[in-house]
Amino acid sequence: MIRFEQVTKRYPDGTTAVDDLSFEVAEGELVTLVGPSGCGKTTTMMMVNRLVEPTSGRVLVDGRDVAGVDPVALRRKIGYVIQQVGLFPHRTVLDNTATVPALLGWKKAAARARAAELLELVGLDPAVHGPRYPAQLSGGQRQRVGVARALAADPPVLLMDEPFGAVDPVVRERLQNEFLALQATVRKTVLLVTHDIEEAVRMGDRMAVYGEGRIEQFDTPATVLASPATPYVADFVGGDRALKRLAVTPVTAEDLDPLPDGAAPTGDPRSVPLGGSLKDALALLLQDDSGQLTVTGDDGRPLGTLTPAGVHRALRRSAA
Repeated sequence: MIRFEQVTKRYPDGTTAVDDLSFEVAEGELVTLVGPSGCGKTTTMMMVNRLVEPTSGRVLVDGRDVAGVDPVALRRKIGYVIQQVGLFPHRTVLDNTATVPALLGWKKAAARARAAELLELVGLDPAVHGPRYPAQLSGGQRQRVGVARALAADPPVLLMDEPFGAVDPVVRERLQNEFLALQATVRKTVLLVTHDIEEAVRMGDRMAVYGEGRIEQFDTPATVLASPATPYVADFVGGDRALKRLAVTPVTAEDLDPLPDGAAPTGDPRSVPLGGSLKDALALLLQDDSGQLTVTGDDGRPLGTLTPAGVHRALRRSAA
């Protein structure tokens, strides 16, 4: 869906922001671009909607070179979410969300109906929040409106620049969870820029780790954490990368020990589902004096138990 072909961006003062960049994002894939400030990740993203023009090379969206597309028309077909949200303060939440459909010529009633549908999708009651103005919302609510507005015209591509960076850690985690659930439904092709390695690991189907204007490694979060391609990547993802792998490693049947004799046939309230993350499982396991945690199937029935040894086996398996 998005393809970079030997793309370089060099400014008149000689600064090279992006150097000979080539990679591809598949349709429906969420790719995180992660790296320190000034490494070129935001420049990369902004070349997709032509807010920045490449010095050389090509950027293609759905097989078409964006250089040959009118930039205004291009931007109306690409969702864009930024950290500061950028809502119009003098317009209601409903009208803010309906902005792009209105610009595309939708009838007012259709644009507002679509806006109400999207507000509900991101967890905001259109009857309650629609008539309000941005200043009357919390930071997390404004961020949800920003996501709803970006999705309002049903764009195939969504660009997100530090979209959850302006809220506190608790709200940030909640918004990340909500967006991942939303993405499972809408399946947009997403480029998400972040400087936070944990956010990149948690959100991305694949992640691109940037050095100075170059991608040092482009792979699944589990692979990047288990097998850093360079010393730079190893240093960037941190010495605790084995712990970070817990968030992207699922609990599988082969990690389990048999149920103890006489175990109840119904689910234990302190249990995790098969396929849940090892991070969630370990958090519960550390709170339990028994040293084991029940793992359940889709029907809630226990399948086996997870022990610290099982967590270790799962991490070794994921590394292999």
